Amino acid sequence: MGEIDKVEHNEGESRYELNVDSQVAIADYERRDGALLFTHTQVPAALEGQGIGSKLIGGALQDARSKGLKVVPLCAFVAAYLERHPEEQDLLAVDAPG
Repeated sequence: MGEIDKVEHNEGESRYELNVDSQVAIADYERRDGALLFTHTQVPAALEGQGIGSKLIGGALQDARSKGLKVVPLCAFVAAYLERHPEEQDLLAVDAPG
């Protein structure tokens, strides 16, 4: 999983980033009460359909897990990722809507 190793946490911008071919996919979040509320995921059009978004979110969730943080998927892409990856659902904040 070499691509996930490239996911960077840009705390100053409150987002995770994945650089691919000089383009950047991003996952914005808000940090609140020990949880990351993912609000937006954006993958450059030229990189769509290559699994870049999934690699980005996979790396972001790996980082959240390592820091003992929970996740609230306000972004539809993150919510769909978590539905497809039941092994990651323990990261969901228990008091999350739904």
